[in-house]
Amino acid sequence: MNSPASDRARYDRATAHLDAPLAVVDLAAFDANADDVVRRAAGKPVRVASKSVRCRALLERVLARPGFAGIMSYTLAESLWLARSGFDDVLLAYPSADRAGFAELASDPKLAGSVTVMVDDPAQLDLIEGAREGGREEIRVCLELDTALRLFGGRVRVGARRSPLREPAGLAGLARAVQRRPGFRVVGLMAYEGHVAGVGDAVAGRPLRSRAIRLMQATARRELAARRAEVVRAVREVVPDLEFVNGGGTGSVQHTAAEAAVTEIAAGSGLYQPRLFDNYTSFSGRPAALFALPVVRRPGVGVVTVLGGGYPASGAPGADRLPEPYLPRGLRYDPQEGAGEVQTPLLGAPADDLLIGDRVWFRHAKAGELCERFERLHLVEGDVVTASVPTYRGEGRTFL
Repeated sequence: MNSPASDRARYDRATAHLDAPLAVVDLAAFDANADDVVRRAAGKPVRVASKSVRCRALLERVLARPGFAGIMSYTLAESLWLARSGFDDVLLAYPSADRAGFAELASDPKLAGSVTVMVDDPAQLDLIEGAREGGREEIRVCLELDTALRLFGGRVRVGARRSPLREPAGLAGLARAVQRRPGFRVVGLMAYEGHVAGVGDAVAGRPLRSRAIRLMQATARRELAARRAEVVRAVREVVPDLEFVNGGGTGSVQHTAAEAAVTEIAAGSGLYQPRLFDNYTSFSGRPAALFALPVVRRPGVGVVTVLGGGYPASGAPGADRLPEPYLPRGLRYDPQEGAGEVQTPLLGAPADDLLIGDRVWFRHAKAGELCERFERLHLVEGDVVTASVPTYRGEGRTFL
């Protein structure tokens, strides 16, 4: 692996002919991260989470690699667009209220055969049925299991508030309700343990917090493995030919893959390795997606100002949601200004070596959200840009 200084020199040389702001993906790092995800999946196929990539060319690249199969999408409109683009196995990971999209899905055999929608409430079936507009195609349905860890008799909840269904009887009951409805068929079950897969367990400078997270996650993995197995058994009694049971995420690949009840793993963020995924003891990825902002001011000793930079990630607000000034090492935000809408001052000794027009390279806190800020990703191999490919935004697709 190259040193940060040599990586900075490579990225500067590769993009010297381009004007910043710009974004790059280091293909060697991207491919190495993909190989690591497959290794940790231990033979189970990996469904790539499109929200963490948001670039069709890179989705095609990773799906061409052994070990990857299928896409996990985030909106119905995106799902239909991907299916029309040739991706033939798209699992929509979130319920939708897109009536026009459901009408299109129900009226097109190719789309209906390629897209699976998420359901955790009979009311969602009613919405889909009411949106058909005469479409008669069978709708493929995936049921979602709530994975949250509940402690002290349910008084403490750890995990995202997603599906209302958490017990075998509830999932089996919904499976029966779907199967009884003409025009619907249960094909899958999904359970995303975000409190394990998406929460780092080695927080820098916080040893006690890190230990508490590891204890919580060990408890959560044991509880969910047992409950998920029971749920899968109950649902398979209703749907013996269930096609898939999806689980996991970048941070829990190897743990989820060890469960016999799970047939495939979801992952995506680990391909780009954003800064929030540095804090794990179970794996270590290589930063693959970065963006560069140009130095446009030198306000004083130890200070430079770059153009743009206010690209916070979603989630609970906090300093960890800001991009990280990555290269050169040693720069930090001005606590009075942070990452600005149109300019960002950066402090630190390396500022004095930066000239007007030089670049500062950043890592986004999360993965695919970077692509909502840039129309193109410049693909770097060694110290050369070998291709420039559009993001979703660059193709005029802003799904949320």
